Amino acid sequence: MTDGEIDGEIDGAFDGAFGGEPGGTGGMAGPARGEPAGEGRGDPFDEALALANAAAPVRVRPETETEAGSRAEPTTVRVPYATRETAAPHSSTTGGGGDVPYTPDDPFSLDDPAACGNGHSSTSRSSSTSRSPGHSGSSDPSGPEDPPAPTASGPRPTPAALPWHIARDIAERAVPGPPAPEASALGDALGRTLAAPLTALTDLPSFDTSAMDGWAVSGPGPWRLDHPAGAPEDGPPPGILAGHAPTEVLHDGHAVPIATGARVPPGATAVLRSEHGEVRELSDGGRRLYAPQPAPPGQDIRPRGQECRRGDHLLPVGALVTPAVLGLAAAAGYDELTAYRRPRAEVLVLGDELLDHGLPQDGRIRDALGPMLAPWLHALGVEAAAPRHLADDADTLYAAVAESTADVVITTGGTASGPVDHVHPTLRRLGAEVLVDGVAVRPGHPMLLARLAPNRHLVGLPGNPLAAVSGLVTLAEPLLRTLAARPPAAPYRTPLAAPVHGHPQDTRLVPVAYREDERLGLTAAPLHFHGPAMLRGIAAADALAVVPPGGAERGTELELLELPWSAGWSPGSSTGWTAPGGA
Repeated sequence: MTDGEIDGEIDGAFDGAFGGEPGGTGGMAGPARGEPAGEGRGDPFDEALALANAAAPVRVRPETETEAGSRAEPTTVRVPYATRETAAPHSSTTGGGGDVPYTPDDPFSLDDPAACGNGHSSTSRSSSTSRSPGHSGSSDPSGPEDPPAPTASGPRPTPAALPWHIARDIAERAVPGPPAPEASALGDALGRTLAAPLTALTDLPSFDTSAMDGWAVSGPGPWRLDHPAGAPEDGPPPGILAGHAPTEVLHDGHAVPIATGARVPPGATAVLRSEHGEVRELSDGGRRLYAPQPAPPGQDIRPRGQECRRGDHLLPVGALVTPAVLGLAAAAGYDELTAYRRPRAEVLVLGDELLDHGLPQDGRIRDALGPMLAPWLHALGVEAAAPRHLADDADTLYAAVAESTADVVITTGGTASGPVDHVHPTLRRLGAEVLVDGVAVRPGHPMLLARLAPNRHLVGLPGNPLAAVSGLVTLAEPLLRTLAARPPAAPYRTPLAAPVHGHPQDTRLVPVAYREDERLGLTAAPLHFHGPAMLRGIAAADALAVVPPGGAERGTELELLELPWSAGWSPGSSTGWTAPGGA
C-alpha cells in the first residue's frame, strides 16, 4: 500500500470515527461483512490507528482461547500496548528504534554530522541524582500494589513509522475536544480561548466624548467664555475634565474648556482644538474665543456608539484572549470571560548524565531541554511548571507518570530500547494505549504518543534537542491545541532560498529563516547546524520547513511550521519560573 493509499484509508476511517456517514465509502464506520451491527463492530478510531500502524485490530472470542474452526461471534478487543512485529515497507526504523545514520549533503550544511540518534541521547536527557520524595516505585501498604516492572526479554519489536502528516492528524484527534469551559476573571483569561462570543454590554463610547483638549463650542464663532459665579476673575474659566458629567447646557455662541475624554455638555456642536483657537480679552472684562476657520458640527467629538452599540458582536467563539482582547472586554463592560482553560502539562526530563548549571565535566553535560520546553509550552498557551529531573530508574518514572494529574505528560529521552530506556516498559506497566510509536521524520522519529486514561496522554520526545523539537511540533502541539480549543494555523508555504536534500524515505524538518530575494520575494533560507543534537539552527530560525522525501530545489514552495514566539509568547509566559542557573 502506498502512502497515498494509506492517507485515503485513514481519512475514510477518521470520517467514520468523527462524524462521517455510517457505512460510508470509508468502509470503517459500518459493520464488517457477515457481522451484525452493534457488539461485533470495531471502534473506527482504533481501526484507523491500526491501519496507520500497519496492523489490523485483534479479534478474539471472550473465552480464554479460540479453537480452530469455531463459529463463535468475534468480539473486538482493544490491545492496550500493541507492538508491530515487523516494520512496514516504507518504514526507515532500525531494530533499536533509533534514527538510521543519514548524512544530508545539503550545500548549506556540509558540516552537519550524521542525522542519527537512538532516542536516549546524552545531550537532551536530564539529570537527577535522587528520586523525588513520595515517588518511589515501592508498593503502598495502605493501597493496592503497583504492577511489577517488566523484565527485559530481548529487543523490543520494531514498530512501523507513521507518515509525518498522519501522525500529526492522530495527535490532533486523540481527544474529542477541550474540557468544559469556565468563567474566570479578566486577568486569568489571558491566553485562553473564548467559549462564548464577546458581545458589547454597553455602547462604546457610552456618551459623546471630546477627542481633543480644547473648547466645547455651540454654534458658529466667535464664542464667549464667561466666568461662572464664584470663579476667580484673574484665572481662566474652569473647564470640563474627564470623569465629570456636565449638567449645564452650553448655549449658542458660548464655549467652555474641555479635556480629552471628557463628556461633551448638552448643546455643544463641536470641539475646537486648543492649538486652533485664540482667546482675546474684552473691554467689559470678559473673554472671547476666535478661530481662523469655522468649527463644523461634530468636529473632534466621538459620538456615542461610534465603536459599537450594546449587543453588537465583537469577537467569535474560538478567539484567543490576547492583552488587546482583555482591554476590549473591559471597555465593553466585562468583569469575567467564559473561556476554555489552558491545558496543563508536566515535563519529565530523564537521565543521570545531565547538569543543571555550570560547564560540562566528567562525562556529564548540560540539560538543554529543561530550560527550553516549559517556555515553549507557555508560548503555546499551556500551563507548565518547572520541569522535573528524574534519574534513570524504572520505578521512579513509573511513579511520576502514574501520580501525575496533568492533561499531558511530556518525557524526554528513553523512547528507544536501550538499557536505561524505560518509557515503553512504563507504558506497558500502566496499561497505556499507544497511538503513535515512531514517525517517519528526521530528526526525531523515535517519538511516541500514548493514552494513559481518558483525556490524559503522554508524549515521549526523543533525547536529542532538535529531535525533541521535532516531536514537540509533530505530536505535542496538535494535541495541546485541541485541548486548548485553538484552531490550527492556516497552511503557509514559502519558496526555498536554497536547495534542501531530503531523506530517501522520510520527511525532514529543517530550521529556516525568512530572507528577501530579488526574484522570489520572501523566501525561507535553510540554516546550518540542524543535526538532531544541535540547537544553534533552531535558535536563529523563524520556522521549520517540511521537506518531503527526496528533498526540494531552490524556489520550491514548502509548508512551514512557524515558531510560536510572536503570537504566543505573552499569553503564557508569566509563570514566575526561572530556568536553572538563570538570574
